[in-house]
Amino acid sequence: MNILLTGATGFVGSRLADLLLHRTSHQLTSAVRRQGTVVCGQEVVVDSLNADTDWSKAVLNQEVVIHAAARAHVMSDQSSDPIEEYRKVNVEGTLNLARQSVEAGVQRFVYISSIKVNGEQTAPGKPFTERDAPAPSDPYGVSKMEAEEGLMELARNTELEVVIVRPPLVYGPGAKGNFASMLNLVTRQLPLPLGSVNNKRSLVALDNLVDLIITCVEHPAAANQVFLVSDGQDVSTTELFRAVARAMGKSSRLLPIPASVLVIGAAVLGKKAVAQRLLGSLQVDISKARDLLDWEPPLSPEEGLLRAVERHVD
Repeated sequence: MNILLTGATGFVGSRLADLLLHRTSHQLTSAVRRQGTVVCGQEVVVDSLNADTDWSKAVLNQEVVIHAAARAHVMSDQSSDPIEEYRKVNVEGTLNLARQSVEAGVQRFVYISSIKVNGEQTAPGKPFTERDAPAPSDPYGVSKMEAEEGLMELARNTELEVVIVRPPLVYGPGAKGNFASMLNLVTRQLPLPLGSVNNKRSLVALDNLVDLIITCVEHPAAANQVFLVSDGQDVSTTELFRAVARAMGKSSRLLPIPASVLVIGAAVLGKKAVAQRLLGSLQVDISKARDLLDWEPPLSPEEGLLRAVERHVD
């Protein structure tokens, strides 16, 4: 099968490209911005990702497009109109690629979206499902939702099969953002007031996410479906910090401060968003992927964390 991958140099895309090239029989072409970017496999240079991008050479003779490129979530966006900046890339750029894919006869379009389409928080024991009404709360989530809606409309009106995958926080070797910050905190072994957090959060190991994406490329039943993905085992923030410390061979220094006190302290300091990520719950239900695709996460959370912290272990 001929596959075009966008975002092939990113955190998810680079691992996906590696497994597609070395563990499947698919023929991979990576869309890159500069010639000579990929280590192996074919590449095609595409300078930008917007409504005017010419994808004609990239999609020629391709059977599947995996679209992992995006304007990533920016924690402190300084642009004057963030939602429009996200829309230019994540909505207009995505739908332009999808329309040109239809014209080229591409059969399936696999879109890497985000759990932010569902929302930011769940009540404990009430995970998000694919049936829930979207409730994004930031420009990034809104742009991903609008791209999904446009893709599904295209699927209804053309022969293109669309598959949407919504991951929560992805961790693995080279992860940045919140996971990298947590590794740094554990490495420094600073006392942290996170010893009594009883929330529940879903995460997904990089290799588990990539495995589901490849399944969505190959499985007939994935056509025109949305899938949530995780490791299948949810953890509290306290459990996560302790598990990371064990994987790194370090002790966790977590002080048992009540979460209610932390919420008040975060509000006083203007850090409500940080408190929500650390103290709130965000769970996803992966029953649909299990039942419809007969998919199970190949890595346990323990195995995933060991791989993720490898370069941080002394």
